[in-house]
Amino acid sequence: MEPSSRDDSPSGAAGGEAREVEVAVIGGGQAGLATGFYLRRAGMVPGRDFVILDAADRPGGAWPRTWDGLRLFSPAGFSSLPGWMMPAWDDATRGFPPRDHVVDYLTRYEERYELSVLRPCRVESVTRLDEDPHGLLGVVGGDLAVAARSVVSATGTWERPFWPVYPGAAAFAGRQLHAADYRRPDEFAGQHVVVVGGGNSAAQILAEVSTVAATTWVTSRPPRFLADEVDGRVLFETASARVKALAEGREHSGVAGLGDIVMVASVKDARERGVLEARPMFDRLSTDGVAWADGTEQPCDAVIWCTGFRPELRHLRPLGLRLEGGRIAVGGASGTQAIGEPRLFLVGYGDWTGPASATLAGVGPTARSTAAAITGTRGRRA
Repeated sequence: MEPSSRDDSPSGAAGGEAREVEVAVIGGGQAGLATGFYLRRAGMVPGRDFVILDAADRPGGAWPRTWDGLRLFSPAGFSSLPGWMMPAWDDATRGFPPRDHVVDYLTRYEERYELSVLRPCRVESVTRLDEDPHGLLGVVGGDLAVAARSVVSATGTWERPFWPVYPGAAAFAGRQLHAADYRRPDEFAGQHVVVVGGGNSAAQILAEVSTVAATTWVTSRPPRFLADEVDGRVLFETASARVKALAEGREHSGVAGLGDIVMVASVKDARERGVLEARPMFDRLSTDGVAWADGTEQPCDAVIWCTGFRPELRHLRPLGLRLEGGRIAVGGASGTQAIGEPRLFLVGYGDWTGPASATLAGVGPTARSTAAAITGTRGRRA
């Protein structure tokens, strides 16, 4: 497709004209790749009709930046993107596939479908080039400027770690880091580490760190462990059953009714070692550690905050769509179309953009419905 000659096209940092495409997908992780797969299957040509822009310098989305020992909750066959099943992980003694297996799969998936991801290209802004709902949106990142008839934001949450505010945090003399910055346990050998959080990240990191360090686990409520036989397959099936039930007007507790923590092999091992005993959340940090309201204190060398993430939506600020809580209202036939801007779609941010859409297995249906909404409402270009 030739560059646009429109006067209202955005300019890149280098001053060149914008490249005009039908669809710009922002994010080259699992959500962006799944969306690209369905756009391609609908007849759009990667690199000509649609582009995928990724801020990372290598394939794999957020997976290469997670901790070394991270493992999936499900077998490879239940952790796949549309079109091509993840190759089997054959290390039966270690359980589910590790992080590097996922990175390799996403890299090969991108190559298999020739999705031509442009990286590194960090999108800084999405703007309206005109108010016509069938007009163009401007997408600018670094030296690249794109004018697109539809924009799919698939940037995930990894770059927006959530840090809760606690008294004394600035005075703590030890190390504080978020789960997003944790890599391996050996850097904490011989120390006392406080792990904060009641989810899967906290449980897996606690399990690793406790093999080389003394640990204290603190949670805002008692941790809820799933039964040993429950894994990602059951979780996805339960989430899907909840969606169906609610659509039929029936109540369904969904995944929340099962628990929060999947008992992967490392967490089971931690249970056997007796380190899965959680204390209530502390009230403040001191210079030397953490302290509770009853006066109890725990000296420590480090605090690892496993407190979740928020959607990475800063590039969408110029559109003025964010609601209280940082989300953007979505709906339409796809369930992912921005209510306040019909040219924008959001894929892969969690249940508010589709059931289990932040997972490898769960993003497919919303990526498919998004691509269908985009390709089914306007004619194809020659």
